[in-house]
Amino acid sequence: MEDLCAQLKQFFALNNRLHNHLRTAVIGAGWAGCAAAATLAQAGHSVTLLEASRALGGRARRVDIDGKALDNGQHILLGAYRASLDLMRMLEIDIDRALLRLPLQMRYPAGSGGIDLIAPRLPAPFHLLSALCVARGLSWHDKLALARCFAAMRRSGWRLDHDCSVLELLQRYAQSDCLVRSLWRPLCVAALNTPPQRASALVFLAVLRDSLGACRNASDMLLPRIDLSALLPLRAAAFVERAGGRVETGAAVKQISRAPEGTHWLLHFNDAQRAAVSADRIIIATAPEQAAALLSGLSDTTLLDALRYEPITTCYLQYPAATQLARPFYALLDDAPDSAWGQYVFDRGQLDPVQAGLLAVVVSSSTEAIAQGPAALTEGIAAQLASVLRQPALRTPMWSKVISEKRATFSCTPGLRRPSNITDAEGIFLAGDYTAGDYPATLETAVRSGIAAARSIG
Repeated sequence: MEDLCAQLKQFFALNNRLHNHLRTAVIGAGWAGCAAAATLAQAGHSVTLLEASRALGGRARRVDIDGKALDNGQHILLGAYRASLDLMRMLEIDIDRALLRLPLQMRYPAGSGGIDLIAPRLPAPFHLLSALCVARGLSWHDKLALARCFAAMRRSGWRLDHDCSVLELLQRYAQSDCLVRSLWRPLCVAALNTPPQRASALVFLAVLRDSLGACRNASDMLLPRIDLSALLPLRAAAFVERAGGRVETGAAVKQISRAPEGTHWLLHFNDAQRAAVSADRIIIATAPEQAAALLSGLSDTTLLDALRYEPITTCYLQYPAATQLARPFYALLDDAPDSAWGQYVFDRGQLDPVQAGLLAVVVSSSTEAIAQGPAALTEGIAAQLASVLRQPALRTPMWSKVISEKRATFSCTPGLRRPSNITDAEGIFLAGDYTAGDYPATLETAVRSGIAAARSIG
């Protein structure tokens, strides 16, 4: 019996070594691809991470413009982003140094017509109840309606029998125009990058469940103090290389084919001088349209082809270094006159002293804003800041740059069907913030998807 047990142990050990020796290629080094590659490397797989551009991070990366190190979009993480935070810990990232942790808040500049709500450091759900009681800019009627709304959502388990738009859900819970305008709409566009009249209530409820409906820390807002590439992608790539894997940039994969003997896959590149890469397993962690092109003829791409997209625009405005907001960020009303497009403004200098005087203004679901053109959009946002912050000098920034991701996220509409991590092609998997799940397109969704794809391989 002991001999049999010893033989079984040897068999399983050999099987694991052979399995982990499988060559796995990850196409795309955004947050999903980096999460997949790091997870595979930790499990002992032989990993090759391929990125078409020269920079890692995908749609959440550092860009260098006019001598300034910017992010291609301002991001907020939540305390509820457990997969992202766990991955950062695995990569030995000092989270307290890398992220500024703030309590849940929705604070508008004084006198701008918005609300002022901040959750104190109390156990859940008392932090929300306390925040609601002392919130400024809301009538008691609105506060009671909001309390009843939260209670009803909690009783329902943050679920719906049938999906509908966020606006329909809010009307069902008798939320006033003031609550929709100052609280629910900014939360919805920040989380789903889709306006309430078109956004999925079911997905929105999932975000609320894991943040407002969980422990107090889950609702905390985490602002990156370092650039987005350094926050995770560069550390993930270094982790893969330390584990014996390879990371290649400037490696644009144009086609996937079966090797003639049929035992593995071949990855062919746009650069004809680059030799094809062999892989036993492949994770495609690119944008949906690129994934559909790579899977053409190998797997059904109907769900990928059906996705529609929403843009996000970030307007960077540089002022003298002494310029500073009273808080690290403010919410802004984007329905005011005079081309007031901004929805949030961040004081980058309070996150990184090197960026003193730099303000980042975010416009989610920004199709109409982009149509104004960069010059008109910048002028309108600068005027908006000067007005709501009561600082006329903000009307004339020293320097500005508009960065728009025209396909930043999928349009998160009711009843949307999203592709699985597992494709019809044996040994090929998908990873990305657009894959199946109950979350919208966020950094957390990308990380979760990358980890799920890696675990599908085994």
